[in-house]
Amino acid sequence: MRTTVVWDEALLAYKLSTDHPLHPVRLDLTMRLARSLGVLEGIEPLVPTPAPDAELERAHVASYLDAVRRAPQHGDDPVHQLGTADNPIFEGMHDAAALIAGGSIAAAREIAEGRADRAVNLSGGLHHAMRDHAWGFCIYNDCAIAISWLLDHGYTRIAYLDTDVHHGDGVQAAFLDDPRVMTISMHQHPRTLWPGTGFASELGDGPAAGTAVNLPLPPGTRDPAWLRAFHAVVPSLLRAFEPQILVTQCGADTHHEDPLAELSLSVDGHRAIYQACRGLAEEYAGGKWLALGGGGYNLFRGVPRSWTHLLAAVLDRDLDPNRTIPASWTSYAAGLSNRPLPTSMTEEAPTDWSPWGGYTEIDVDRFVLETRRAVFPLHGLEPQNVLD
Repeated sequence: MRTTVVWDEALLAYKLSTDHPLHPVRLDLTMRLARSLGVLEGIEPLVPTPAPDAELERAHVASYLDAVRRAPQHGDDPVHQLGTADNPIFEGMHDAAALIAGGSIAAAREIAEGRADRAVNLSGGLHHAMRDHAWGFCIYNDCAIAISWLLDHGYTRIAYLDTDVHHGDGVQAAFLDDPRVMTISMHQHPRTLWPGTGFASELGDGPAAGTAVNLPLPPGTRDPAWLRAFHAVVPSLLRAFEPQILVTQCGADTHHEDPLAELSLSVDGHRAIYQACRGLAEEYAGGKWLALGGGGYNLFRGVPRSWTHLLAAVLDRDLDPNRTIPASWTSYAAGLSNRPLPTSMTEEAPTDWSPWGGYTEIDVDRFVLETRRAVFPLHGLEPQNVLD
């Protein structure tokens, strides 16, 4: 399986501030961990170039691009949500955000032009940015930009799967009335977490009704329940939609130690999710898989391990979860933080899940049924039939 990894240290320039939750040290630590474990052995990363305005305008209006460029000199811009606590202004922010978008386009191009079947851009996944303003740590929406690029380069049915703890609102908004793109978002319930959208009743507009899918989950959801919900909804919809490529946003902020949310997944659960995404791409999308990063604010214990498992899944180099973390990585990370560091690639969390049985047996089942009742009939599927 041919795979492209997009990476360059210039991607670390997307640095909102030294104490901002979205600190690029998480990317640095991930790549160092993956290298130290041999996951990237023999891999020559593809170095991205910044997306030009014509590509950024796939998802954003020109006046917003101008505002981002001006912001470091002009200061706070409430109209475009620049200079907020979530999106503080920093020097070179346009160039840094355009480089991430360029990375996701480059990854998409590798697949579209036949040089790869899979591609991954860990710096991507900035799924909140809206057409005319920044939102939720995201300046430019590289997910929507890459999907739009694919639509103009031979793809007519694209499935976007978002496993971030927050609703993939920006991508949903970008394709809300486009039946060529199915957006599926699994996230903490919007009544309990920002941005307050992503209810099961949000289904898409006009001819695209049924192509916006939302599966909100209650706080405290652990690996087995999350995976049960995932398998009760996602495979059936992909089978019905028949995508030509699967695009995944793989936010790691569902981790139980993440400081900004309240789901309770482990790095073992994340490993299971990424391997499940790989299987879905193989079964329902002709093996074409574009994987992007996303949220994740447990910078030292969560994200590096989870996304190293993601890289391993994309590259078919699955790691033994009991693998010990190399001393070289621990030494480097200890120089950046005095927090306790992980010692292995597992948290020894159970990830076995039982299939949904068509009725409410555990707490997560009522959310599964709500989503299935909302969207399955629009695809000719029976909500309570476990075979659909």
